[in-house]
Amino acid sequence: MRKKEIIAMVLAGGQGTRLKSLTKNNAKPAVPFGGKYRIIDFVLSNCANSSIDTVGVLTQYQPLILNAHIGIGMTWDLDRKFGGVRILPPYQHEAGGNWYKGTADAIYQNMNYIDYYNPEYVLVLSGDHIYKMDYNLMLDYHKEKNADCTIAVIEVPIEEASRFGIMNTHEDGRIYEFEEKPKKPKSNLASMGIYVFNWNRLKHFLKEDQKDPTSSNDFGKNVIPRMLKEGAKLYAYRFEGYWKDVGTVESYWEANMDLLKEDCQLDLYEGVNKIYAVDYSLPPQYIGPEAVVENSMIVDGCTIYGEVKNSIISRGVYIGKNAVVRDSVILQDVRIEDGATVIKSVVGNGARIREGVTVGNGKEIVLVPEKRDVKENIFEE
Repeated sequence: MRKKEIIAMVLAGGQGTRLKSLTKNNAKPAVPFGGKYRIIDFVLSNCANSSIDTVGVLTQYQPLILNAHIGIGMTWDLDRKFGGVRILPPYQHEAGGNWYKGTADAIYQNMNYIDYYNPEYVLVLSGDHIYKMDYNLMLDYHKEKNADCTIAVIEVPIEEASRFGIMNTHEDGRIYEFEEKPKKPKSNLASMGIYVFNWNRLKHFLKEDQKDPTSSNDFGKNVIPRMLKEGAKLYAYRFEGYWKDVGTVESYWEANMDLLKEDCQLDLYEGVNKIYAVDYSLPPQYIGPEAVVENSMIVDGCTIYGEVKNSIISRGVYIGKNAVVRDSVILQDVRIEDGATVIKSVVGNGARIREGVTVGNGKEIVLVPEKRDVKENIFEE
């Protein structure tokens, strides 16, 4: 029987309610980011760059755009006969069917898919984080430690640690305690939601978790604590680099703005470990004779006549004469008419900012929903 050493399972069914109108008609992993990408492009590109050629994408909430974006996986070289990328929604089977109840339940419901490839290891990933990572280095660490489970962690400021699942470890990296959003954290090692499991061991714990009627069927709340309680070997893999959970409008805006910093750790321009995106074959950007563009990213298909400073401008955007865009994220096919001003805002797909209208005052972030026709000034959300 043919088998894979490792396969990846990407949890991409999140509703992302804190992103408000950005996820009203869209799964969080499919939200546009950085002008030309969608959030899920980062994890799929990481898999491709790590030579992981078998990826299951577990979808649930508003999957249409996400499914269409991934397609057969050609963008990430994941269009394979044995392996490749597969969309895995909840489905009806002989024992009945349910929506995914939690992260662990999502993997449990797809055990047949995983068993088909008979892997030694399963890499469980979140589909809604912004980062670059070589998963091979984490797998090597997992093998070196002879671990049952390895969890990627990143150091966060201790005053922010209460927002995360925190790993408390011995000096050798072995985890002895996991605390979900502790009020008084003992360390600042935050879980990144990236796990390497020995498949046979994980399968055992998933089955045990399903037998517990009180379980939320979640890795952080249930499966990881059960593994610790039963003496499984869990290790923390320290990641050093850029990582961002873009779970709120504020963090989403901040992550986009990070791309414009000279010292940004997330390098989109290096020749290796690229982040791959779908090519829409649009015409080149056009910068008009009186336009002013400073410290900004402008994607193909844009027409700029006005002033753009410190902003991300997605494909197909039109910015009229004497219009001003500053410190903002403008998503695709937005039209900003002559004399309009947009400051510290996120403007959704297909929105229209009418002539002379002002959006934002530079203090709080203003979110303009997709396809909104803005005819009056907006200074706060």
